[in-house]
Amino acid sequence: MELSQYLSMFIDESKEHLQSLNENLLNLESNPKDISIVHNIFRSAHTLKGMSATMGFEDIAALTHDMENVLDLVRNSKIDMDSYIFDCIFKSLDSLESMVEDIIQGGTGKADVSPIVASLRSIVTGDYKKGPVAATTVAVKEPAKGIEVDEFQYSILQQSIDSGFLVFYIEVSVNENCVLKAARAYMVFDAMERMGEIIKSTPSVQEIEQEKFDRSFSLYFISQVDQATLEKEILNVSEIASAVIITVDTESLSELSRPITEVETARQEIAAAVAAAVPNLEVAAPKASESAANAGVAKPVAGGAPVASRTIRVDIERLDTLMNLFSELLIDRVRLEQLASEVKRNDLTETVEHMSRVSSDLQNIVLKLRMVPVDSVFNRFPRMIRDLAKSLDKKVDLVITGADTELDRTVIDEIGDPLVHLLRNAVDHGIESISDRIAVGKPEQGTIQLRAFHSGNHVFIEIEEDGKGIYRDRVLKTALKNGLVTAEQAAKLTDHEVYNLLFASGFSTAEKISDISGRGVGLDVVKTKIQMLGGHVQVDSKPGFGSKFSVQLPLTLSIISAMLVRLGNEKYAIPLSSIVETSAIQKSQIRNIQGSKMIDYRKTVIPLLSLSTLFQVPDFNEDLEEETEIVVVRKGDKQVALMVDEFIGQQEIVLKTLGKYLTGIFAISGATILGDGQVALIIDPNALIK
Repeated sequence: MELSQYLSMFIDESKEHLQSLNENLLNLESNPKDISIVHNIFRSAHTLKGMSATMGFEDIAALTHDMENVLDLVRNSKIDMDSYIFDCIFKSLDSLESMVEDIIQGGTGKADVSPIVASLRSIVTGDYKKGPVAATTVAVKEPAKGIEVDEFQYSILQQSIDSGFLVFYIEVSVNENCVLKAARAYMVFDAMERMGEIIKSTPSVQEIEQEKFDRSFSLYFISQVDQATLEKEILNVSEIASAVIITVDTESLSELSRPITEVETARQEIAAAVAAAVPNLEVAAPKASESAANAGVAKPVAGGAPVASRTIRVDIERLDTLMNLFSELLIDRVRLEQLASEVKRNDLTETVEHMSRVSSDLQNIVLKLRMVPVDSVFNRFPRMIRDLAKSLDKKVDLVITGADTELDRTVIDEIGDPLVHLLRNAVDHGIESISDRIAVGKPEQGTIQLRAFHSGNHVFIEIEEDGKGIYRDRVLKTALKNGLVTAEQAAKLTDHEVYNLLFASGFSTAEKISDISGRGVGLDVVKTKIQMLGGHVQVDSKPGFGSKFSVQLPLTLSIISAMLVRLGNEKYAIPLSSIVETSAIQKSQIRNIQGSKMIDYRKTVIPLLSLSTLFQVPDFNEDLEEETEIVVVRKGDKQVALMVDEFIGQQEIVLKTLGKYLTGIFAISGATILGDGQVALIIDPNALIK
């Protein structure tokens, strides 16, 4: 079977199972007695093992197998979860994620996991309670491995147990210096067949007759004689070194034997996934033994019919292609609307209006196809917070709300790193130590709120903690030391302006650089990244009670609503999300304060910028106008008025990049093609507001 075509599916499925394992393990840590969670973890681990074995990633399969051995003991109440077991399984998940990442990067998924394997095996044997485990010194007695049987053989063994017969699993070893191994094995078989029936042997009888085995062979045996008699008869055969005989009951039968190989089960799972993703794909009907295995994989809800999968995976490049094609359609739609208004034919106008309505609906669908819930980013944070809190000896509870809030896939892919930095900062600098919290009358467990919600055409993500907060004097002291502000400026700054100094390049109030938050890199990296996405971040704090970082992001980066304005013969677009209002002012209303133009605006004074001067427009000069149109834009709490020549109107535009030769142009975020074929530059208001 050609497996390369399933690699992307394997990667996607592996990521989902690893995320599920992390989430369920965190839940289990909160409810260690809930065996149902253990069953969920075991199923995910088992599926991952089978998939890995099918794809030939044996290291992943082997490590997952050792995890299964531990989880099997837990789910059968043979051992209880403790902090050591939790840490070992978490470390195993980290290794599995690293191996999957290696596969994504084109590697083989191989890694040295012997220390983790040694730890897992020491849990199985109970040796971990005796002291530290060393990968090179641990000697673990391997349990009986069992042998694979088909559905028919499994049924015979199960019915024999139910009927009162004795079922034995037997491992026979011949002497190391035995010359005629096949003859001794035949004599053992002959003796046993006089006392009962051999159901299955490994190696097979033919292989044993041809001496195609090392020194041992295994078999299932049904009889009515007791174990002692059976052992005596086997050992009576000369040159037999040992006979390990295990009496099999219903429970141990399922552990020692497998009605179908894990590889085959994984193949069926992949085939089922392919069938769900590609409805027209014909999948061969499973054999009888395969049906038995599938019966244990997925069962319909009691009282109802099985629910068919209603989701498919789509390559992001296809969505990008669809978006580009639709953007061309949107440009033609605007052009047709313009032509229809010029021709003034009723039938043409009605057709264009209908096409506009349909294309608007199509636009909504295309945009929604690209929308992804933020939980795809949020779901990795609980594990991260757990590990950070443990390493810092703090107690932290992460509360996530609004995880179903949707964002454009492009934004989702980029927002993860800034949020990681802000959360690590909250745990390291925000939440106090347990002793400090108790000293000020706070509960020993700190709380971090991670919220996401829609507001207009934006999504807000807030990170709020109940830690020690930000102290104005301490921030100003560092800012003065680094030369970011003068003493005179510092005295005039509001609290919000002081807090925003945290985002200055290289700013850090940490007494020493840690590997937890920052790694010596300030919050300026976070701010830069968010601004690249067309958003902004601000911070609010109450000393002694905590801080809140608020990140504002656009819903999408591909199609935006904008106000088109004219400057002489040139056209520009200003995103509506940044516009507060439009107005017109008289020349007499403009004030010059310390060489800068300002205007009175709603009981305050805001700067007035000339776009024609900024962009060096040759055929327009505001100084010659008695009345000038303005557009008031904002970034956070700051506002600026932009002077323009004429308002053209509101329009939905497609954001296009300027290409690799026109990068880093001040205050220009891209361009769009208008209905008349002209190109309009898109203004970035964030760059104009200091």
